[in-house]
Amino acid sequence: MHSIQSQHGFLLTQQALDISTSPQIQLWLSTDNGPVKLNIDKQQPLFFIKESDLEHAQEVLLAGQVQYQAKKLPMTTFDQEPIFALYFRNIKQSRSANYLLKQVNIISFESDFRLDQRYLMERFICGGIEFSGTPRPQPDYCIYDQVKIRPSDYVPKLSTLSLDIECSQHGELYSIGFAGKAKDGSDFQQVIMIGSPESAPDYLQWVDGEAQLLEQFEVLIAKFDPDIIVGWNVINFDFRLLIKRAQYHGKKLRLGRGQSFAHWRDSNVDNNGYISIPGRVVVDGIDSLKSATYQFSSFSLDFVANALLSRGKLTDNVHDRMAEINHNFAHNKTALAAYNLEDCVLVNDIFEHTQLLDYLIFRCKLTGLLLDRVGGSVAAFTNLYLPKLHRAGYVAPNLPLDGGLASPGGYVMDSTPGLYNNVLVLDFKSLYPSIIRTFKIDPMGLIEGLKHPQDAIEGFKEALFSRDKHFLPQIITDLWQQRDQAKLAKDKPRSQAIKIIMNSFYGVLGSGGCRFYDTRLASSITMRGHQIIQQTAQWIEEKHCVIYGDTDSVFVLLDDKYSQQQANEIGKELARDITQRWNTILSEQHQLPCYLELEFETLYRRFLMPTIRGSETGSK
Repeated sequence: MHSIQSQHGFLLTQQALDISTSPQIQLWLSTDNGPVKLNIDKQQPLFFIKESDLEHAQEVLLAGQVQYQAKKLPMTTFDQEPIFALYFRNIKQSRSANYLLKQVNIISFESDFRLDQRYLMERFICGGIEFSGTPRPQPDYCIYDQVKIRPSDYVPKLSTLSLDIECSQHGELYSIGFAGKAKDGSDFQQVIMIGSPESAPDYLQWVDGEAQLLEQFEVLIAKFDPDIIVGWNVINFDFRLLIKRAQYHGKKLRLGRGQSFAHWRDSNVDNNGYISIPGRVVVDGIDSLKSATYQFSSFSLDFVANALLSRGKLTDNVHDRMAEINHNFAHNKTALAAYNLEDCVLVNDIFEHTQLLDYLIFRCKLTGLLLDRVGGSVAAFTNLYLPKLHRAGYVAPNLPLDGGLASPGGYVMDSTPGLYNNVLVLDFKSLYPSIIRTFKIDPMGLIEGLKHPQDAIEGFKEALFSRDKHFLPQIITDLWQQRDQAKLAKDKPRSQAIKIIMNSFYGVLGSGGCRFYDTRLASSITMRGHQIIQQTAQWIEEKHCVIYGDTDSVFVLLDDKYSQQQANEIGKELARDITQRWNTILSEQHQLPCYLELEFETLYRRFLMPTIRGSETGSK
């Protein structure tokens, strides 16, 4: 068959595996023409070693019967040591090689990247994909071989299905509820319930027992064919139990596209698990709200639904729901079905109210993080940074062996306790990202600055940063501009996604879980912040009294004689004056453009700064 013109899609799931003895990358996309599976062949797993280790590595790999190809590349480590890339025939061989080299203390670089991760990252793929290839139409989707891809701005229209189970306290399933929008736009609602048929709403489907319930679950997922499955604690409760009950009945659940099986993996770190379903993404409501920085005193569905939607679960017994569920399964299955279905509807309504899916799509388009990725600020940074680093001739360092040393936190000034009139709050707009932009703080910039110290920018803890060889300041600048555009367009999900990503970069550089961790990087951000707040407070105290200051803010006390309008004008004037002073100092003393901007945030007509309990010291 001949290749057709390129199309656009959005990445749902990705994996790389050996098929017979050759690696294949499999990508599932959502497109305007339905689901698509891309099969990508002829990609070789690789990692890097130092040139000085090559001879020893060759002996080890020969003894271990590992087939590989070594190639010298014009790249070095951060320690300026030349490197070789080792290419392998398949994923199994690359893992064997990495294990053998580790046994003899030969350091490999970037061996922890999966083949599919590296393939997408090096092509700057973030969600949207433009692809071409040879199509092989299947009944419900299309496979493409001989695939070529590149980045795309494609914004998907994803089909979503909410799922919720009801069960006994011992984990025996009673019912599974579903709610979503069908492809024709109509509402879809169904509850599959174990029990004998009785008069009930149309959405209720009866089955004979748990095994048949699980079979009908598979049938419904295949028929509705969702891109996204959402729920509340849906991975570590609903899917964990569904997988467990399927195992009890001696079966694996066929929930993926192309008749593929769902795969469960337990975490090595905590009690959480992970579900992977080829071609479908499972998105948990609690994790997604937390990643979008929502905060509630409780993340129970009932509490969050009442807080956001002013309505909650359908229950008469809020103190013992389990008793009510057991009672209704035995005596009033229609009431249990309504309860089950309403949980699904509540989750959908929360997602719609908070625009959570839009937020996750924008986050993916900015960083390449998959829609179901929880946390992931280190992965987001790496996705954006690593391909640029490679093109500049460096391989990335490995994770710090000691887990990283703590860097200084934000500055906190001693406060002056009391009850005040007319207190201004002035704060720096995105202080840490502004410091990164202004002082060119960057992992590669640090290495280049130390290599060429004569014209470098001084940081802290003996750090030196290159004036012209860096990537992070430009990444921040691009995100900043996109956020300004999103704010103008009143695009809250996009604005929120950018803000969270931008503000996470300081934490990433100070985290022992990041391969670019260096205490000089994080300290050059936080200690510069200390310096900026302290100097700002000194300038303000030429005319007014500063009663408190912390990470990015100063609290200024004005005389009682000022009216509200006059106080507001003083706040604006102070912000303009301090911003201009920083511009002048950085231009004249450091020859740097200044991205620091002090803003007048608010005026408190009455303001209480309390003491710490049991002492005369002001609180923080």
